[in-house]
Amino acid sequence: FGAMQKPLDLPVRVNQIPRQVPEQVWYMQPAFSVTVGGVLPFGAVFIELFFILSSIWLHQFYYVFGFLLLVFIILIITCAEITMVMCYFQLCAEDYHWWWRAFLTSGSSAGYMFAYSVFYFFTKLEITKFVSALLYFGYMFIATIVFFLLTGTIGFYACYWFVWKIFSAIKVD
Repeated sequence: FGAMQKPLDLPVRVNQIPRQVPEQVWYMQPAFSVTVGGVLPFGAVFIELFFILSSIWLHQFYYVFGFLLLVFIILIITCAEITMVMCYFQLCAEDYHWWWRAFLTSGSSAGYMFAYSVFYFFTKLEITKFVSALLYFGYMFIATIVFFLLTGTIGFYACYWFVWKIFSAIKVD
């Protein structure tokens, strides 16, 4: 565990001197690719998010937990796929700094989740007191952070597995 574990054997030989990353086109810049990468995972869950927010804040009952499990599985698959595709585009552009971008690509769906919670606050809720609004946004911020960590971790591990597989398939003689 931890420092007592033997280091991982990399699938290919790695040069100790890092290469210069070439200039990237506008759509492969980190801010744009991370922002676009969060759209699909959020799109997979935003309908269920409406029902969950209604059950929490409008005191409605939520019965469809089986469907929620299906949406969660779809979220996992979507996070993994979008992160692997964006990482593949990044590696094709000779940009090898994929670690944090993989985490942020699928994790950026939490920003859309928080934006949706702001939209939900102003369109569905009738909260007028400052403390109630502060409580709502505080809880939604915590839920957004948890969602960010969940989706970012899913994206990172999927991308890690993907990069490990494609580099282990390289045969250098």
